[in-house]
Amino acid sequence: MSQSENRFINRELSWLEFNQRVLDEAIDQSVPTLERMKFVAITASNLDEFFMVRVGGLQIMARSGSGKRDASGMTADQQLAAISDRTHKMYVAQYTCFLSEIESQLAEEGIRRVTPDSLNDSQFQMLEQVFREEIYSILTPMVVEKDKEFPLLQNRSMNVCVQLSPLEKSDNKEHRFAVIPFGQATSRFITLPSDKGYDYILLEDVVSVFIDRFFPGEAVLECVPFRITRNADLGVREDQAFDLLEGMEEVLDARKASHCVRLEVSDHISTVLLDFLRHTLDVDEVSLYAVPGPIDLSAFFSVTGLKGYDHLRYDDWPPSSSPDIDSRIPMFEILSQQDIMLYHPFESFDPVVRFIEEAAEDADVLAIKQTLYRTSKQSPIVAALKRAAENGKNVTALVELKARFDEERNINWARELEQSGVQVIYGVRGYKTHAKICVVVRRESTGIVRYAHFGTGNYNEATANLYTDVSFMTCDPELGADATAFFNTISGYSQYQDFHQIEVAPLRLREKILEMIESETERKRQGHDAHIMAKFNSLVDPKIIKALYEASQAGVTIELNVRGICCLRPGVPGLSETIRVVSIIDRFLEHSRIMYFLHGGDEKVFISSADWMPRNLDKRVELLTPIENDAIRNRLIESLRVNLSDNVKGRRILPDGGYERIRPTEGEPEIHSQRVLYDASREVLKQTRQVRRTEFVPHRAGTDA
Repeated sequence: MSQSENRFINRELSWLEFNQRVLDEAIDQSVPTLERMKFVAITASNLDEFFMVRVGGLQIMARSGSGKRDASGMTADQQLAAISDRTHKMYVAQYTCFLSEIESQLAEEGIRRVTPDSLNDSQFQMLEQVFREEIYSILTPMVVEKDKEFPLLQNRSMNVCVQLSPLEKSDNKEHRFAVIPFGQATSRFITLPSDKGYDYILLEDVVSVFIDRFFPGEAVLECVPFRITRNADLGVREDQAFDLLEGMEEVLDARKASHCVRLEVSDHISTVLLDFLRHTLDVDEVSLYAVPGPIDLSAFFSVTGLKGYDHLRYDDWPPSSSPDIDSRIPMFEILSQQDIMLYHPFESFDPVVRFIEEAAEDADVLAIKQTLYRTSKQSPIVAALKRAAENGKNVTALVELKARFDEERNINWARELEQSGVQVIYGVRGYKTHAKICVVVRRESTGIVRYAHFGTGNYNEATANLYTDVSFMTCDPELGADATAFFNTISGYSQYQDFHQIEVAPLRLREKILEMIESETERKRQGHDAHIMAKFNSLVDPKIIKALYEASQAGVTIELNVRGICCLRPGVPGLSETIRVVSIIDRFLEHSRIMYFLHGGDEKVFISSADWMPRNLDKRVELLTPIENDAIRNRLIESLRVNLSDNVKGRRILPDGGYERIRPTEGEPEIHSQRVLYDASREVLKQTRQVRRTEFVPHRAGTDA
């Protein structure tokens, strides 16, 4: 069966189409120029991780001779060939956009990347001093002989490879080679004197200008930048690792020397030098990427933060304060009166931080239990947990050491938390803990009360300003009991518990989703209305996709907002013609997971930490939380409808896995979903403040005026 005849789209090619949608924002002339550069950098960073994880794993499969096919019917070799073809085309689009459009527009605004042949005298003199006093002392050339061990180069670090002419007095007339690794000690972007704005030059270009000084008396034939990407698809064997902390440290060490999955070089490299690099790094043709501009476009994130160029960025959208939260009233008092929902980044993440910080200091708080997956570098939440333990509270933190590319930071946090007296759990054996949950146990006059926070995003105040996520805070007794049971289950040897309201992966989360889909299917078969709306990052799980196909064939209306991978083929007659899939790429990363089921008019809404992927539902500890509060449920339903109506930043996913921009029809208003949600949060806050300003506070006997 060909891929086009298959019921599933290949997940790797679907992900690449997602990355192309991100690149489309860089290509879009209506996006401010520095934001366009940021989108180029994001696509490059995304590709780095894709090669390290997905391509690395596929190469291992291919080298093992595995003929196993994925759900779309493709072998590892077929996937690698298709990936290479698609990513090479993406590189062309990246560099065309970056070199021909973005850099030229930035140059007009005074932001200019200077090349060696365009240096003026004052810039050359300044660089000569920087090279002499800094660069020459830091960088170290390493001679490399053919068929000898190649220096261990850091993953994703910049290097230059130098070709030297043969020694005149030697019988060996072969060319000689040297490598200069840049490492992390020197900035790649060097500011130059300029009276026209901001001029900068790249470190590799500076090295090329003064390369002869590294090799006095030698004839340097060539100096070319290159970069390698190593396989990072390495995991700890938990059944063999007595100490998970030690096992994860071994994985981090192993990544430093894993095989090269991608070689990026400048396209002006000679055949001799290219053959040398390919041979010594063991890189095949499909893993080679020769580019016409700077290597590693992800590094240009640093340029997008330049001060004084706000007109080249999006207008500022500061998060609103929640109208339900008064900064003068303690969080526990607020939550004792009502449930709170925050839609980040339109609404501030500060109340979540405040909730945990107040718990750390509150004399009536007995215990805090929390999961930590990805945190910021200077996390106030981690600091609050440490203070809570030092204040004598019982604090439990489940720190997920297997959070990919955050392992080292999480290892450091875990050690610091332990030193402060926090009981640290290093994840769950065999699973990643991806759930976002915090429960605070407090003694009150009525007895023990449990306050809980459930989220779709990480406890990270930095990314909360960049990702769309939902926070739900409550003191609902059943949800509080479920939160406590959840921690008791994963922190000990407890077996599955029958939770009151939540569902947990890998136990029953998939089953709950399937039950809800099948319920809509059965209602439609019986002649009733049936409707499913859902928003998440990725749709890969075959069982759920098959259930959605069956629901569509029964006539259920299905509307999905899938940011990234979508292995389902929407709109196929007889298979999925009632399924519509929309992907939104905009200034904020769409990250929230929200689900809606009509359920015969008794509408059911859930938030979750999980995407609809096998890894989330089978290999991770995830949460699905029902929303029973009518006002919050209606807010979430409305947010889904707004996302699904986006005709400014929305793309419609096509049956073949491609996509097309959604544009308003004639007479139809533009709906820019993130703008709509941001404006709505501002308007609600404005109205709330007006009401508070006109509140009448009566005098009470025995009180001052």
